[in-house]
Amino acid sequence: MSTEPVRVEVIALAGLPEVRPGDDLEAMIGDALEATEGVLPVQPGDVLVVTQKIVSKAEGAVVDLRTVTPSARAMEWADEWGRDARQIEVVLQQARRIVRMERGVLITETHHGFVCANGGIDASNVGPGSGDVVTLLPVDPDASAARIRTALRSRFGADIPVIVSDSFGRPWRWGIVDVALGVSGLLPLEDLRGQPDADGRVMRTTVRAVADELASAAELALGKTAARPVALVRGANPPLGEGTIGDLVMAPENDLFR
Repeated sequence: MSTEPVRVEVIALAGLPEVRPGDDLEAMIGDALEATEGVLPVQPGDVLVVTQKIVSKAEGAVVDLRTVTPSARAMEWADEWGRDARQIEVVLQQARRIVRMERGVLITETHHGFVCANGGIDASNVGPGSGDVVTLLPVDPDASAARIRTALRSRFGADIPVIVSDSFGRPWRWGIVDVALGVSGLLPLEDLRGQPDADGRVMRTTVRAVADELASAAELALGKTAARPVALVRGANPPLGEGTIGDLVMAPENDLFR
């Protein structure tokens, strides 16, 4: 057994300005990597975590609520629970399936297969349009992560796995944690089934959600109010490969609560 200490470090990148639709997000992240002391050169085992909000804004996945006419269903439910009917209408329009709509909580399934509150549609940290603008989830978060990874590889000559993250609630537990929405350059799951544990017992069900763990670790440094939406996780050493976020989404036949 190794006696060497194991360390994982999370570095929130500095100097990223407000992101607007059409901005060159990849260049902005590259500039932030250069501006943050101690980050470069990139090291083996590094992973970059980019929050969904800036990806959505750069890609134009935003809706001006002043252009939305809420339906009768949205207005009735919003009035009952003190919500913005325009935002509820956007959630309903974007949903592939409404999972639950009760006691002021609206849970939907997105076209990606994510089951989450309000379909991941968010009015916080949207910039100057706060109050009248919401962000949608990126259309293809894996592709978003891949574009960032490709641009950074071209600029720095190093292949950095990238995770696009967002905050999700959890059934049966209070509080939110950040999870992976998109990945590029790493396998989001580490399957340990068939391997022995520390006592030599063969593990039969253990599959680590590595991408989710890295997203959550990064959020501890990013926070929700510090305006630092990108972090480098150093020493993570995730399983490398060309995985997709679909690997993390449970198939309907395995969903015991559907």
